[in-house]
Amino acid sequence: MSEELAPGPNESPLAPQAGPREVWKKGGRLLSVLLAVNVLLLACTLISGGAFNKVAVYDTDVFALLTTMMLLAVLWILFYLLRTVRCPGAVPYRDAHAGPIWLRGGLVLFGICTLVMDVFKTGYYSSFFECQSAIKILHPLIQAVFVMIQTYFLWVSAKDCVHVHLDLTRCGLMFTLTTNLAIWMAAVVDESVHQAHSYSSSHGNASHTRLASDPERAGNAVGGDSCLCSTAVCQIFQQGYFYLYPFNIEYSLFASTMLYVMWKNVGRLLTSTPGHSHTPSPVSLFRETFFAGPVLGLLLFVAGLAVFIIYEVQVSGEGGRTQQALVIYYSFNIVCLGLTTLVSLSGSIIYRFDRRAMDHHKNPTRTLDVALLMGAALGQYAISYYSIVAVVVGTPQDLLAGLNLTHALLMIAQHTFQNMFIIESLHRGPPGAEPHGTPPKEPCQGLTFTNQDALHTLPACPPSPGLVSPSPADQQEAVGIVSTPRSHWRRRCLKDIALFLLLCNVILWIMPAFGARPHFSNTVEVDFYGYSLWAAIVNICLPFGIFYRMHAVSSLLEVYVLS
Repeated sequence: MSEELAPGPNESPLAPQAGPREVWKKGGRLLSVLLAVNVLLLACTLISGGAFNKVAVYDTDVFALLTTMMLLAVLWILFYLLRTVRCPGAVPYRDAHAGPIWLRGGLVLFGICTLVMDVFKTGYYSSFFECQSAIKILHPLIQAVFVMIQTYFLWVSAKDCVHVHLDLTRCGLMFTLTTNLAIWMAAVVDESVHQAHSYSSSHGNASHTRLASDPERAGNAVGGDSCLCSTAVCQIFQQGYFYLYPFNIEYSLFASTMLYVMWKNVGRLLTSTPGHSHTPSPVSLFRETFFAGPVLGLLLFVAGLAVFIIYEVQVSGEGGRTQQALVIYYSFNIVCLGLTTLVSLSGSIIYRFDRRAMDHHKNPTRTLDVALLMGAALGQYAISYYSIVAVVVGTPQDLLAGLNLTHALLMIAQHTFQNMFIIESLHRGPPGAEPHGTPPKEPCQGLTFTNQDALHTLPACPPSPGLVSPSPADQQEAVGIVSTPRSHWRRRCLKDIALFLLLCNVILWIMPAFGARPHFSNTVEVDFYGYSLWAAIVNICLPFGIFYRMHAVSSLLEVYVLS
């Protein structure tokens, strides 16, 4: 395990020379954070102001700001790739735990979807370019370039611990992170405005929302008429890029996470600590399990896919079967969340009998994993508590309201107990680690010698009264010591639990990531909060819930390997 060196009794020989650098390290971080906060507040003010129809801020102003930020970020990334990393001794260390393959793979996947969205956006605005500002066509093109360059940069440099141009690198990383957050906020606001406008149009209630409609946000065209999307091709482009907004939102979150890790690693000194490192054994699926976890997980996964298909078909159909689809969707999720809650709780109980030592050594990567699990869960917590208030205080109390309430309560419980299980698993020592306070065994303890003269050749052995015949209890203990480590029932149960939770989190990720939105099909929250507020809550919080599922899958895979 890689450790960050800090002054102390066991400091590295490099630490004395690094003292002044460590003192200014906090100042450099503070400078970059202040830069990011100011830029982010400016972007947030402009983006939120453009969302309301009583504020004279149009989307052209937002596009101009985002385009400028992306161009500046691209210039810094090119400087980093072409100049910074080519300096002698620029990257003396690489953090093996940073930028795991699942995170980089997800970044590439969502980056490809973002590029498709930019193509649709360009086609949409090009359909009536005569009355559009040039910035609207330029923005998706610049964003496509930004996504391609940033994805390559994060793929090759995510593990870097840079030791040159420290302040410039910190400020560049923070500015790029802020750019991604601004893109995320703009996408959330744009999606909320579009959904509110569609809802108001379909219900014939324009006063239901204070959010500006699409023509109002676009401003007035040349000659005083608004730009209208009237052709079939234009409408296909419009619907296509709005459908791909969730992938763009996830891409921004993934990129922000990786950039934050790089920022933390700037100027970091790494050393290998053999006493605390362990190499996980190669992953062999279903090995050393009772098969109950993977089998039950696969059954729920397949059932979840069927429920998701049925839900999408019935909600988008014309037969008015939305309520039946919601009952099926909520019923499956209640079963799945209830089982995962019980299984997570059972895993935590099993750890009460686990004699492995808790790993309390400093591990920045594990600290970040825990922070991401806890932080991303807040998004689903917020949605659930808003739903609970709407169902409890709202007047209609029917089957659907009961299912919604149960679903929200189980969602909170599942996130809580699953986080407890994952975090405790990540802090457990490797298999075979002795509990703290266990005295080390003597070199000769437990050995039986047939030649008593051999005892005198072992100076480390304590005085022995002679050859002692092993008792039946000692024989049973010796057999237990030999046969325990690789086949112990606790380890098998933990592997079953990890695989079951992994498969359940995969299907719970697929449903919202690919378009399941019971939050809008079920009108309880919409009627209680109003469509504008509820759409903003869901569009802000749900991406964090989707990110949580993906991060939980990677953490559970690590738990399975290390159990």
